[in-house]
Amino acid sequence: MTDSTTQDVEDSGGEAALARPYARAVFELANSKGELAQWSGQLALMAAVAGNETMRAMLDNPKLTRDDAARLMIRACGDDIGESAVNLLRILAENGRLDQLPMIEALYRQFRDEAEGKVEAEVLSAQPLNDAQKTAIADALKKRLGRDVQLNCSVNEDLVGGAVIRAGDLVIDGSAVEYLRQLSNALVH
Repeated sequence: MTDSTTQDVEDSGGEAALARPYARAVFELANSKGELAQWSGQLALMAAVAGNETMRAMLDNPKLTRDDAARLMIRACGDDIGESAVNLLRILAENGRLDQLPMIEALYRQFRDEAEGKVEAEVLSAQPLNDAQKTAIADALKKRLGRDVQLNCSVNEDLVGGAVIRAGDLVIDGSAVEYLRQLSNALVH
C-alpha cells in the first residue's frame, strides 16, 4: 500500500476558510457547556435543512431578505434546536453564510472527534469487508494515529481489488487501480 497525505475538510477550497470561524466558535461554546453531543445533533439538522434542494432554491431567491432567510431556517428546524442554535442561524443569515452550514457541521465534527480522541475513517474496498478485516483495519489505524477509529465502509467495484482508506489527513491507497497506475508510471519513466 502506498501512503500519502491529502487535503482534509479544512483545506477544501475557500469554503472551509469561511466556515472555520463559525465551527470553532460553536465547538468552543459547546465544549465549555458540556453540550458537544447536543450541538452535533443540532448542526446535523441545520446542515440537512440548509442542504435540502427545495430549501436551497428558496434561500437562493434574490427577493428573500437575510432576515427572512433566518426566519425560514428557524421555522424549518422547529423545536429541535435551542436558542443558541437559533442565534447561530440569525448570524449566518445576516452574514450571508447559511450555505456554509454543511461545512460548519463537518468541521465541528472534526473538532469534536479530535477533542474526544476519535477519528472517522472511510474505507472504500472492491468487495465488502468481513468483521475480521474491519477490526484489523481499525486496530492498525488506532495504532498509527493514536486515536479511536470509527470506520465507515463502502464498496466501489471500480477499484478492481484492494482498498482506499481515508482518515483525517491520511490517505492509504492500496487499490489495484493505484498499483497499476504506479506500474504504468514506472514503465514510462
